[in-house]
Amino acid sequence: MGFAVMTMTDTAAERVKAIVGNSGSDAKGVRVGIKKGGCAGMEYTIDLVTEPNAKDDLIERDGARVWVEPSAVLYLLGTEMGFEMTTLRSGFTFTNPNQTSACGCGESVELKPADLAALAAQRQGEPAH
Repeated sequence: MGFAVMTMTDTAAERVKAIVGNSGSDAKGVRVGIKKGGCAGMEYTIDLVTEPNAKDDLIERDGARVWVEPSAVLYLLGTEMGFEMTTLRSGFTFTNPNQTSACGCGESVELKPADLAALAAQRQGEPAH
């Protein structure tokens, strides 16, 4: 079994399926990436996918498809994508072990590339150095 770049919660999968279902027959899923911006330095991006990019990583759960941009993979390794709806906001959330800080409003984050050696050691059951 391969290592998934990201995982998604049941609520995130349900929301992705709802977005795709409401977007017409050409929609196949969503694409997650990152871009420079905001006061903390980076922002997550989510776009509708009508034509998948063969270089993207594909994450699937219960029929929901999420593609991850190649340029974002190192920053998103180990991330869990969720979805929350509160009285003040609704949207996708990202629980990312590579996040070092976030701005006060929560719209942007500071990310560091994943430590591949530590991830490999974790997969083999060894302590990370």
